[in-house]
Amino acid sequence: MILVPSLAVLPFYPALSFFLVLGAFIYVFIYTIWLKPRTLLNIVVGGAAGSAAVMSGGAAAGAWRDAGVIILALLVFLWTPTHFWSLAILYREDYARATVPMLPVSATVRQSAWWVLLHTGAAGLAAFLLALTPGLGWLYFIPVLLSTADLMVRNFRLIRDPTPQHARSLFISSNIYLLVLLIAICVGSVLPF
Repeated sequence: MILVPSLAVLPFYPALSFFLVLGAFIYVFIYTIWLKPRTLLNIVVGGAAGSAAVMSGGAAAGAWRDAGVIILALLVFLWTPTHFWSLAILYREDYARATVPMLPVSATVRQSAWWVLLHTGAAGLAAFLLALTPGLGWLYFIPVLLSTADLMVRNFRLIRDPTPQHARSLFISSNIYLLVLLIAICVGSVLPF
């Protein structure tokens, strides 16, 4: 699994090894084995595994302490519940049959949609905070602004009308949101306008 490559790079990149092992530990043991079958907040902590992946990339580039890497890790952490809870709303009955206590199983769909909005707003704030890091300009900010607005609108539609169609729309949009954000980081870093 991930432990062997982590140990191989340990003498050369201890920070990279640390974040790789941390991410795998959080995902396998804390999220999957311990929290997922026991608590409705499982995915909130599970987002830390995605943050460890971002920190691993930062460590591989020798920049894990940079503000941009840390903010991006925070953004992934905050984005994760939006992504997975909208999917869990869509498959609410399946989670209930499997007795996996995702938030939409334990709360109403509308209540869950409000919690999704809280994380959507926090992730959007982190995305705007990332715009303040050196090297990202308008080529980052404009697409992220438009994508954040789209995600918020879809989230409000789900609150107003909590249907599977709106949950699916928000889930798909959350995938596109992260894609747009990452492409905007790449483009904004290379062409800082």
